This record gives sequence, C-alpha cells and structure tokens, in this order.
Amino acid sequence: MHLPTILLEGKKLPRTIFSVQPPSPLRDRETYPLMEKAYEMGAWCFDLHSPKHLKSFKELKKLTMDERLIGLGHLEAGEGLSLLGKPLNRFESKIISTIKKELALPHLPQNIFPLSSSSEILTQKETDRIVFDPLRFDKTLSVFDPEESPFLLIGEKYGDWLLALGRIDLLHEMVRRVREKGFIPIFSCQWATFSLPKAKSLRVAAFAIPINQEWSLFDLQQAVRLIKKFDKPVISLNPLAEGKLVKECEGAFSFLFDELKIYAMIAEIASEEETGRLMEALKRFPSLIPPRKT
Repeated sequence: MHLPTILLEGKKLPRTIFSVQPPSPLRDRETYPLMEKAYEMGAWCFDLHSPKHLKSFKELKKLTMDERLIGLGHLEAGEGLSLLGKPLNRFESKIISTIKKELALPHLPQNIFPLSSSSEILTQKETDRIVFDPLRFDKTLSVFDPEESPFLLIGEKYGDWLLALGRIDLLHEMVRRVREKGFIPIFSCQWATFSLPKAKSLRVAAFAIPINQEWSLFDLQQAVRLIKKFDKPVISLNPLAEGKLVKECEGAFSFLFDELKIYAMIAEIASEEETGRLMEALKRFPSLIPPRKT
C-alpha cells in the first residue's frame, strides 16, 4: 500500500510513522513480528524508542535489504549533559523540585513529573553550571546510523526541563552536534503548550508534540490556536491516545491533517488488526509537500 508522505529538508518521510507497542506481556517476543507484519502491509518507517525496537528494526532491515526502510531514533536530552562532572540524571530529584518551584502553576497535574522525594533545589549557580558533555552525547548517538535513521528525535522529558530551567542554549548545542553527525534533528517535548513556543528558535526540521488531552500541560483550545499559527512543521505524538481512538482513527486523522495541518504523526500500533485499520484509514489522505504555513 502507498502511504502519504511529506518532505522534511528535502528527505521523504511517511505522514504516519508506526510505533510498535504490543501489549505488555507480549512486548519482548512480539515486537519484531508486529514490525514485520506492518512492513508487509506497507509501512516503511518505524519509531525506534527503545533498544528492543532498534534491534528489531536492524533485523528487519537486514532481512529485507530494503533501502527505503528507515527508523526514527530517540535521544533523551539528559544523556548528553553533566553537572559538576557527573551525569545530569544523578540530579534528577533536585531538577524536579526546582522546576516545581519555578513553574508555580496552579493545579499542576500530578503526573507531570516522575516520583521524587527530594526537597532540595538547584541554585542558580548550579543551573548555570550544567554543561554539554560531547563524549557522553556522542556515545549515546553512536547506536544510530544516519543512513538507517536519518531523522532523530531530541529532547523528550529533559527537553521540557531544560526549557523550564532557561537552558535552551544546551539544546542548541545538541542540535548543532546532531547535524554535524549527519542526522536531521526533530525536537520532541511532552509539555506541548508550554514548550512549543519556547523551543521555536531551535534549528530543527520539525517539532514533535503530544496532541492528547491526557498528557500533562496540554490545553486543547490553546494548542489548536498555537499549532495553527506555528510556521514550522509539527508532528503529533500518540494521536490515538494509546489505542483508545483506534476505532475512530479516520476522524482523528482528519482533525490532525485537515484541520490542524499537522505534517505527520507517530501512531502506536498494538496488533495486526490495529495496523490494518490505520492503513485503511490512511488511504483517503494525500501526501503533503507544502510551502510553510502562514
């Protein structure tokens, strides 16, 4: 089946990137079979958000020898940062406490942060001393091949956190490094309506955000206004609410592609049946090679 496509920085990408998510008891042994089945149905780009998915993708690539088959790698921004000579993730509890204090938002969702028991916060001096760590960053990056995975998602939870701490300069450095290594960067964040405006200056090909009311720091009306005015490509994360909207996927796709003018989406699939349903719905949507939105 022919999937609708887009062009990002002159390189073709399907408008629907499949994120293989078998049910938990089956995840380890069913990731590859479901990826293979989706490929046989016409999928040629897969979300590689874990080592297991990367391994399955490489197996599929080796078996098929299909040069068109590509993956979408993930790089958590915290992997390439240090504080006082130590990996930044060792200070995660203090970072969470600091951002909670700095944001001071009323009715802050309970699921916005991982559980943390620390009451300590980063001083401004410590925040200023967070540095880009090229050796650690390159080691994490080395598992991906720009020929197999030309596009790379950068950011995720630490993307939002760095923006909240006022350290977008570190994200600029990561984007520069990723481009030096031959990848095309896409900024990924979880706090859609908070982070998207703050991240706009990043030199990335697109911005990946959740368009899903169950995700934290997301307001549908605000997001719709923001996305419609945003003059850079937007990719939707988890548009089917972890499978809850699969039966209404055509309506969800119409909202994303026709109303919001989303460039592409990363859609989770948990079974062969879901894959077939999404493939059928995608038939009515065209490829998109547009000028920038105005």
